[in-house]
Amino acid sequence: MADVTLTTLFILSLPFLLSLAGQGGMAKMITLITSILALLLSVQEYGAVLPWVIGVIIASVSVWERIQQRRMA
Repeated sequence: MADVTLTTLFILSLPFLLSLAGQGGMAKMITLITSILALLLSVQEYGAVLPWVIGVIIASVSVWERIQQRRMA
């Protein structure tokens, strides 16, 4: 775990950071949990891929909903 660099931490927390621009508190909480899970599973090779992808999908939907809501207003 000592080999975790700042770039790795940024990439693993990217879904949570993306969800901050989105809408809804539940999406932010879920992406925070998936980012933490990805960090914990990053010890194994390719262990962080599934939680990271799920987090990115949730964050993308959250941001998309916010864009659509602003477009309608």
